[in-house]
Amino acid sequence: MKGLHLRGKVWWMGFTYRGKRYRKSTETEDRKLAQRIYDKIKGDIAEGKWFGRLPGENKSFKEMIEKFIEEIPERSKSSYLSYLKTLLQFFGDCPLTKITPASVNKLKQEMKKKDEAVATINMKIKILKRMFNLSWKEWEWFDKNPITQVSLERGANKRDRWLTREEEGSILSHSEAWLKEIIIFALNTGMRLGEIVSLAWGNVDLFRRTVTVIQSKNDEPRTIPMNTRVFEMLKEKSRVRSISCDNVFQIDNKPLKNHQIKYAFNKAREMAGLNDVHLHDCRHTFATRLVQAGEDLYKVQRLLGHKSPSMTQRYAHHSSESLRDSVEVLDGIVTNLAQ
Repeated sequence: MKGLHLRGKVWWMGFTYRGKRYRKSTETEDRKLAQRIYDKIKGDIAEGKWFGRLPGENKSFKEMIEKFIEEIPERSKSSYLSYLKTLLQFFGDCPLTKITPASVNKLKQEMKKKDEAVATINMKIKILKRMFNLSWKEWEWFDKNPITQVSLERGANKRDRWLTREEEGSILSHSEAWLKEIIIFALNTGMRLGEIVSLAWGNVDLFRRTVTVIQSKNDEPRTIPMNTRVFEMLKEKSRVRSISCDNVFQIDNKPLKNHQIKYAFNKAREMAGLNDVHLHDCRHTFATRLVQAGEDLYKVQRLLGHKSPSMTQRYAHHSSESLRDSVEVLDGIVTNLAQ
């Protein structure tokens, strides 16, 4: 887009220089001042005085990661770090201008040689794209995302593992008391690990029997009703709550960390002989059990905090068993007709 256009309250300008399109903020809300800035750049281009260097041209990949980490919410950092570590090991201090679709494809081939899961490869590419989108749209380091055309790998199936009642009992029997509470809470609320770790007593309403997630993955708060199992557990915990720490789940009056919980869970699952079970599967189990019980997908979507119905639709196939009693009515009709 050439000329001036509003983006929020600030005027942006678009122009072409040596066959390359640029979009830059004028950093002003004044239309007349923006026009003068735009006219000056056009004049400099005509006189050969404008060279169009952008901040990103002097930045390294390491600097991009450092800035990205600063902007990640604290509750989400631990889930990003392992992916960022791989990206940093590959690109290091490489200038951002050297990162192209070809170099990203080389990264993908390296990950394939190490037999990394398709879902893991795609997650790293998505994070890489997100960083470049931020550098373009918000940090103003570039005038476009240079790797936007990089494709994701095919064959990444979404994980659809849930716990049977027997598996649940087995893991709980091998869990420490504090971990058992977290597992029970996750299975009965569908909350993510980060949401559970950051849950404070101020967001628990025992009178209304609700738990409110203030900081969710999609940045939208949601309220989850407690069932009896969760209510009784939290009511008991509230009687011995710490004065120095407001977190619902804690150890020695200190907030729990994600890695502490994952380590303890992995130990419990190994002892239970369930090495293919992940802690996040408690959330899948919550959703799957609701759908299998015949609950409406829209209600499940609201409880999970999914923005789009398509995200919840993955559980739709679990509803077939809840419909079985409906089709079995036909057996009686056929029998009566035959008599």
